[in-house]
Amino acid sequence: MATAKPNQRQRQSAASAAVAKRKPVFVKVDHLKPGTQNHNLIVKVLSFNAVLGKAPRPAAAAAASQRPQKTRIAECLVGDETGTILLKARNEQVDLVKPNTTIIIRNAKIDMFKGSMRLAVDKWGRIEATEPANFTVEEDNNLSLAEYELVTVAADE
Repeated sequence: MATAKPNQRQRQSAASAAVAKRKPVFVKVDHLKPGTQNHNLIVKVLSFNAVLGKAPRPAAAAAASQRPQKTRIAECLVGDETGTILLKARNEQVDLVKPNTTIIIRNAKIDMFKGSMRLAVDKWGRIEATEPANFTVEEDNNLSLAEYELVTVAADE
């Protein structure tokens, strides 16, 4: 009597069914620290500033596709009831971060730029528009205005 071996698709679906998805843990802006990642936030967009809109280099454009896409970068001041921070939005993210909208940011990280914190969402993260939030943004606590300095600590010998 022969037993049938499960095919690869059946094994993958069984493995994914065994892994329970975790609910995202949302943090407040005032809990963000330099060098951290995997942040989920619900924030309001306060201001929008387009920083860059340029075409890619010809070699990179040819490798990516036949039609070169423009690189777009915008800095947006976003915040919640605990504080504000600058968000660096790239390409299609720029269309979602218009002033007076509420967005959900998933899997964001903190980048440092000239000693100050910037919130960024790379290819592993996501920005999506949501229903307007019912909180008032604390604009007096802007985390991007605080300057940090990299200090090396000598190890004990």
